Amino acid sequence: MKNLIKYISIVFIAGALLNSCETTDLDLRVSPNDLASDQADPNLLLTSVQLAYGTNMQVMSDQSAELTRIDYMFGRDYFNNYPGSDLNGVWGRTYSSNGNGVGDPVSIGILTNLQNLEALNEDPETDLGFHIGVTKTLLAHQLMLIVDWVGEAAFSQAGNPAEFPAPELDSGQDVYAAALNLLDEAEASFASDPTTIGAVDLFYDEDISKWEKLINTIRLKAYYTTGNASAFNAVIADGNFIENAEDDFFLQYGTSELQPDNRHPDYAADYTPSGANIYQSNWMMEVMLNNEDPRIRYYFYRQVDATPGADADPNEEDLNCSLAVPPPHYDGFTYCSVPNGYWGRSHGNDEGTPPDNFKRAAVGVYPAGGRFDDSSFGNVGLGLGGGGAGIEPIIMSSYVDFWRGMMAGSDAERAGFLRSGLEKSIATVQEYGSLDGSADLTTAPTTADVEDYINGIVDAFNAATGDDKENIYAEQYFTTLYGGALEAWTYYRLTGFPTTLLPNWEANPGPFPRTLLYPQNEVITNPGLTQKTSLTEQVFWDTNPASPTFPPAN
Repeated sequence: MKNLIKYISIVFIAGALLNSCETTDLDLRVSPNDLASDQADPNLLLTSVQLAYGTNMQVMSDQSAELTRIDYMFGRDYFNNYPGSDLNGVWGRTYSSNGNGVGDPVSIGILTNLQNLEALNEDPETDLGFHIGVTKTLLAHQLMLIVDWVGEAAFSQAGNPAEFPAPELDSGQDVYAAALNLLDEAEASFASDPTTIGAVDLFYDEDISKWEKLINTIRLKAYYTTGNASAFNAVIADGNFIENAEDDFFLQYGTSELQPDNRHPDYAADYTPSGANIYQSNWMMEVMLNNEDPRIRYYFYRQVDATPGADADPNEEDLNCSLAVPPPHYDGFTYCSVPNGYWGRSHGNDEGTPPDNFKRAAVGVYPAGGRFDDSSFGNVGLGLGGGGAGIEPIIMSSYVDFWRGMMAGSDAERAGFLRSGLEKSIATVQEYGSLDGSADLTTAPTTADVEDYINGIVDAFNAATGDDKENIYAEQYFTTLYGGALEAWTYYRLTGFPTTLLPNWEANPGPFPRTLLYPQNEVITNPGLTQKTSLTEQVFWDTNPASPTFPPAN
């Protein structure tokens, strides 16, 4: 349901924009994507590309967050939790079709729309360099992520159904290389300083310099994932990447509830007349509570001040597991209840839903545009807090600092990036407190509180050794990724940290997923593709021991 709400909501972000930039003859009785390439509206095609990409980022970020305990995962068995149908939409929106949501008149995938844009650009009097540069940038990032998710992707035979009606999948290495080539081509498109001819840029407001920084940052993503230190450092040395908050890459939401509903989808799910509908991750909340993380009041809004089984009496009706004896595999971990009203669920808990919608912790003011937690312990509801005017983080400057720390040549250098990543993350998060005009911001962490927190984390990192040092770094990275966790699953498979993650609710949940299944729709329609029988196949950059011995926390 959460993903469905997101899927529909992003469409309406640009609903009005679709109408404003529409130039196609309204008497035509077919979809704009069914027109001949010389009749299509390039601005409408570019909007469709951005919607498709944004929807995919939401879906994949949710999956990554669930697997790494940043968000709560429902279901005890990994294989059953992630069926082939999960990526049908992602695949369709990338290549051919699957729609961008109810009400979207353009439902063709990114690759097909790129081909349409390139066909239109063959007119010598047309300059679609901006449109093509944006589309190739987004497609390159999407292709890398598909490899990260399933291990392979279609590219060399994709988008040519006449010659290749059943395209073969290319190896992960080849697709990464092809994606880097697309980034080169996108850069060349932007280098001519093309006009935007009325395009609606949902991310960077037609600022080409920011798109060029994003291109280099996606290159950084490829190089840190594959361990290419020399190429990574070359991009850093050039200095043209997402280094500061003003270049952060995210999708902005609004406050409109209807026609269109452009609120953050997590806000739409949690701030309802019937209460919150999302469970927050016990692991994430407990890590932040124990660390006294200054971001916790922004990430989560508590509706009550105590949790059954922790600092309130166990209550079978509201929180059934508060009366349960933890199983042996949960020895040393919090099984059910995080104190102080941080009422959520542990990884894999598949118990039924009790009447706790006005008791469970809800999404906060960052990034969902909800309520700032000023210890008022009120309820959620329509229009409260920031009204949903949050963001979907995709690549933030704070994330890049953690990547730089991964590639650092010494622990001292790594500690410096840990510090700067936290400084940037906390500064960005705190800016969102003002969205909640009714909040008592005198309860917000002070400058001294933030400095003490960062100094304490960095000092602990410097003093730690071995796994303890890695766990501190990984926990802070995962905390920073809350709300935009695309890279969390990748980091976890690359490093195996943090080892502090909660176990699955089930003692034997099956091997931890190293990749997901192929999209089932593609398996059905492509006779050359056979569905996997497990989730244990590893991406080419994942050179760690095979499942189930790795990652160690699973």
